[in-house]
Amino acid sequence: MGGKIIARRVVFYVGIIAAWQIVFSLHLAPQTVIPSPSDVGQALAKGVYDGSLLYGIGTSLLRLSAGLVIAIAAGIALGIFIARFETMNQIIGPFLLGLQSIPSVAWVPLAFLWFGRTDGGIIFVTVIGALFAVAINTHSAIRAVPPTLVAAGRNMGANGIQLIKDVIIPASFPQMIAGFKQGWSYAWRGVISAEVIFSVLGLGSLLNSGTKNNQIAEVISVLIIIMIIGVLVDGLVFKRLERTVLSRWGPVK
Repeated sequence: MGGKIIARRVVFYVGIIAAWQIVFSLHLAPQTVIPSPSDVGQALAKGVYDGSLLYGIGTSLLRLSAGLVIAIAAGIALGIFIARFETMNQIIGPFLLGLQSIPSVAWVPLAFLWFGRTDGGIIFVTVIGALFAVAINTHSAIRAVPPTLVAAGRNMGANGIQLIKDVIIPASFPQMIAGFKQGWSYAWRGVISAEVIFSVLGLGSLLNSGTKNNQIAEVISVLIIIMIIGVLVDGLVFKRLERTVLSRWGPVK
């Protein structure tokens, strides 16, 4: 990343904090609605010092990782299945689109009834939130593979699993990354939503605790951490994955 880009981002964030401080200092909004930047900073420091914030981050990321791995694996398998069998696509495709339209938080009551107030219920919401996005994008990516490429693979003796593994997936993988990114964002929202309602540890539980105790600075500090994690995951995981795929298999379609 260039120095100019970093400098511009620093100026942007400093500007946001300065504007925030001005709003607080001039009492343009009640302090119960908008705390000062220093109050939020103190809430962050307190959460780090007593370990609650670090434990919440670790717990949420562990649930996210488990759910996302399951969702990506199952989503790829389901996407390949409906892409390779047109009849299944016609039958299942509209059903998947309908399921994808259901917000992650809407699955929480069902997860609670099935799994109770447990990690299993939160992971279920995480999986269900990401699964259909990954499956639909995988289906689109595979359908976009040029037929001539598939025919060339068959002419070279690739069939069945080998054709999928050696030809179709490499050709469609650059586009599939978009589905992984979308699935990750849905999964992250699902984890936090479920934790808020289940109130079982994690960052979502800290949000719930801050709300119940009327600690607006604590709530905002957790929201900032959630946002930072999202930025870091996108930059450290998906952008690197995109660069690796670009160098190996060509541009994302």
